[in-house]
Amino acid sequence: MARSTGPALTIGAVTVFNGVVLNGQRLDWRVPVATGFVAIGLAGLEHVSEPLAVGIAWLALVAVLFTRVDPSKPAPMENLATLSKGKL
Repeated sequence: MARSTGPALTIGAVTVFNGVVLNGQRLDWRVPVATGFVAIGLAGLEHVSEPLAVGIAWLALVAVLFTRVDPSKPAPMENLATLSKGKL
């Protein structure tokens, strides 16, 4: 397994968890499909430059955790902070 695959799959899992569990939305099947394409693309990029592919994967994971994809829905870390205060 490529070193970028773990962070890439985590990106998809965090996105699905945030949408379905924390925000109560229906599962958007485009997310798992796109996650697969990203994981395959980063694994291919590792053959050219492993540090670049792994860096992109980790940077994307941090971005997904802290940024709002949809401006009307909280980011995963916002949801978890609200959940830890018991207000979700």
